[in-house]
Amino acid sequence: MTTPLFMLRCVQIGVSIRDLDLLTVGMIIDMYVESQNDDYKYPDLASQDDFDKF
Repeated sequence: MTTPLFMLRCVQIGVSIRDLDLLTVGMIIDMYVESQNDDYKYPDLASQDDFDKF
């Protein structure tokens, strides 16, 4: 990952330069990946009944 790409990812997830002192590169990458998964619609969600049967 290049520095410009890393900075772009930071901007995309709303991390400021000041916040970078508190985060690692891995944390930023994880935050970016999870932000891309936010719009995924799961086809089947477990209900309480499903958990009780489990």
